Amino acid sequence: MLSVYKTLVRPHVKYCSCTRNSYYNKDKKLLEKIQHRHTKMIMHMQRKAYQERLRCLRLWTLEERRNRSYWSF
Repeated sequence: MLSVYKTLVRPHVKYCSCTRNSYYNKDKKLLEKIQHRHTKMIMHMQRKAYQERLRCLRLWTLEERRNRSYWSF
């Protein structure tokens, strides 16, 4: 499930940089919900908190990914 998310879902989320780097919190939260829902679908992760799921799966929040890609230039 994680590899499906990384190959099929995440590229669509980060495709449009103007959407990805939105200044509105409601848009950022909406994009983060995609990752939130998908990590919940992975077996044995349903009952864990979102931050704990990210740590177990070694993923970053989309906000952290945006910041990391911004500073890598």
